[in-house]
Amino acid sequence: QVQLVESGGGLVQAGGSLRLSCAFSGRPFSSYAIGWFRQAPGKEREFVAYITRSGSGSYYADSLKGRFTISRDNAKTTVYLQMNSLKPEDTADYYCAAALAIDWLRAPGTYDYWGQGTQVTVSS
Repeated sequence: QVQLVESGGGLVQAGGSLRLSCAFSGRPFSSYAIGWFRQAPGKEREFVAYITRSGSGSYYADSLKGRFTISRDNAKTTVYLQMNSLKPEDTADYYCAAALAIDWLRAPGTYDYWGQGTQVTVSS
């Protein structure tokens, strides 16, 4: 059974930065693509970014390109989401998820395992 544990959320002022971490355990890490999603109050869960199993490819929601960077450390079995120039509209619960699939990785339904989430609040 895969376990995913997010950390690094918190309260930050607009324009600030946060780095979220997603610690993976329970299965071979290199077998899974990892995605980040977020869900704001009253809204649907939305795709943020994903990184391929090898880490050679990373993909982002169009609206977040240039501000967010996803990376993975296969030795530490951890995925990171560096978030810069944060805006109040980035306020949400952020979730990491793991998928064996290699396609449709922008869709939440593709993912096999989810973490519990970490809250990010950006004040104006």
